[in-house]
Amino acid sequence: MTLIFGNAFLFLLCHNIMRPILLQGHTRALTQIKYNREGDLLFTVSKDKVANVWYSHNGERLGTYTDHQGSIWTIDVNADSTLLVTGSADNSCKLWEVQTGRCLKTWEFKTAVKRVEFSEDGSMVLCVTEERMGYSGTVTVYPINSDINGTQSDTPIVVIINNGKKAVVASWSSLDKYIITGHEDGTVCQWDWKANEKIKSIKAHESILSDMQPSSDRTYFITSSKDKSAKIIDAATLDIKKTYTADTPLNSASITPKHQEFVIIGGGQDAMNVTTTSARQGKFESRFYHKILEEEVGRVRGHFGPINTIAVHPDGGSYSSGGEDGYVRVHHFDPDYYTFKLEI
Repeated sequence: MTLIFGNAFLFLLCHNIMRPILLQGHTRALTQIKYNREGDLLFTVSKDKVANVWYSHNGERLGTYTDHQGSIWTIDVNADSTLLVTGSADNSCKLWEVQTGRCLKTWEFKTAVKRVEFSEDGSMVLCVTEERMGYSGTVTVYPINSDINGTQSDTPIVVIINNGKKAVVASWSSLDKYIITGHEDGTVCQWDWKANEKIKSIKAHESILSDMQPSSDRTYFITSSKDKSAKIIDAATLDIKKTYTADTPLNSASITPKHQEFVIIGGGQDAMNVTTTSARQGKFESRFYHKILEEEVGRVRGHFGPINTIAVHPDGGSYSSGGEDGYVRVHHFDPDYYTFKLEI
């Protein structure tokens, strides 16, 4: 990694020092990647109908979860890494035992499941379903039985139906007080899910939201959008705190939790719209922005197609990106990353 200071920028150039670990376990585009709470495991899903789990420190593949009949759009793991949940284009959400790969429960829906997420205490899971073929999009919350050998309920706790533009992403706020949804028209809504009532909404973006990830304490979250921007939004007030502007459509954004105050965003022009095979032409880089100053401070190249998903290790020492090219790249930061100071 080469550090160049000046004009408030730190350029992170992907040279031999910061050599990524390349995970080759999927045959089609990545859709989402997730670390577990400790960060020792990395879970990945793809359009190839397969979910994989890897050791994050060396890229060794531990296992595969196979039972879906369509592209897997989304994945999450609970706090103690015993349960895994996936959502798929086969109109189902599945609950898995992490250690054995056994499918414990399948919830069927009328349309594809685009986003899943465990509640903070792991007692519930939300499933965002697509609005299609005359069916309303929903956010459905199911209770989770922590006893792996116990029975999982078919009865949802609540089904939230939004009458506006369809929800594409969602996340729990701190202490599971609210559910925050992101929508096709760029709006962000806050829900009192216990009362099944929308509290407030804002127009956060000018185009579809592509990703939403909470901070480590869930008091705020970061969104990314096809409008070429990412934003940090307060979970309690929905006030927009920070905006990060790029020159390419964004598919994912994540917040570094420790060491340095950065956000990492990724995307790129759709491959079908790129007139050359140049990765630089398509802008397929992970971009680092200073979280407070909102300035871009560096880029890391490597993917040969748009970056679809980004996740940061819980200890802030590494990050991973999954691309349209079917690869996951795991980057462990060099010592210089922890010691540099930004010059203004």
